[in-house]
Amino acid sequence: MHPTTASSVIEALDAYEDDLIARYRAHPVLADTTALPDETFARLLLQRRFLSLVFTPAYDLAIDLLDDKEGLRIARVILREEYPDGSGNTRSHREDMIEDMVQLGISRAELKASRPTPATLEAINATFALIADAGGKPDADLRILTLLRFWGEILVATEYTQLWQRIGPLLTAGDENRSHFYYPHLIHDAKAHPLATVSLLATSHADRLARRLHALLTSAEPEAAATAFREEEERALAVKLRFYEQFNA
Repeated sequence: MHPTTASSVIEALDAYEDDLIARYRAHPVLADTTALPDETFARLLLQRRFLSLVFTPAYDLAIDLLDDKEGLRIARVILREEYPDGSGNTRSHREDMIEDMVQLGISRAELKASRPTPATLEAINATFALIADAGGKPDADLRILTLLRFWGEILVATEYTQLWQRIGPLLTAGDENRSHFYYPHLIHDAKAHPLATVSLLATSHADRLARRLHALLTSAEPEAAATAFREEEERALAVKLRFYEQFNA
C-alpha cells in the first residue's frame, strides 16, 4: 500500500471509530448514569457482570482462531493480565469487580441471586458468534484483532467512563480512590492514542492491539481492509447497544 494512501485510510478509520464511540456514549442509559434510579443501576451492574465473565473465554476463542503470531502474543499477554498472580493469593480482575460492587452497596445475597436476563444471554451468544464468524473469513486476523480492540477494550472503557459518573463519587474521597476494577479498566482499556499515530510505547490494551492492527491494515488492500474494519466495529457496537436497551425505561 502506498504510504499516503495508508495514512489517509487509517485517518478515515480513526474518525469513523470516534463517531461510533460517540454514538455509544450517547446511548440514553450511558449518557447520564447519575439519572438512573438506584434499582436500575444495581440491576445494570449485576447484568454487566455476566458480560465481564465472558471476557476471558472470548479472548480464548479469538486465540484459537488467530494465525498472526504477533497478534496472538498480544492477546495472550492481555488474557494473562486478568489473573495477575499464579499463586492464588491475589484477586483476579473479576474478583476486583465484585469488591467494587460490594462497596457500591450490592449485597452478597443480591449477587448470588442474580441470573442473566434473556437480553444479557443474547449479548453473550452474539459476542461468541461475532468472533467465530470473523475467524472464518479470509482476513480473519484483521477482523479478530479489530473485535478484540473495539469490543473488548475501547467500548468497555467507554462504558466504565460513563458509569464512573455514578460510581466515582461513591468510591473516591479526596485523593483516595477505592475502585479496584472500574477505574483501572477505564484507564488501561482505553483508546489513548489515535490508530494513525499509536506509539510503540503505548501501554493501554487498546493501543497495544492497535500497533498490530495498524500493521495489518497498512499491508492489505486499502478498501477491503477498511471495509472489514468498519463491519466488525459496527457489529460489535450493535451487540453492546442491544444489551443496554434492557435498562432503557
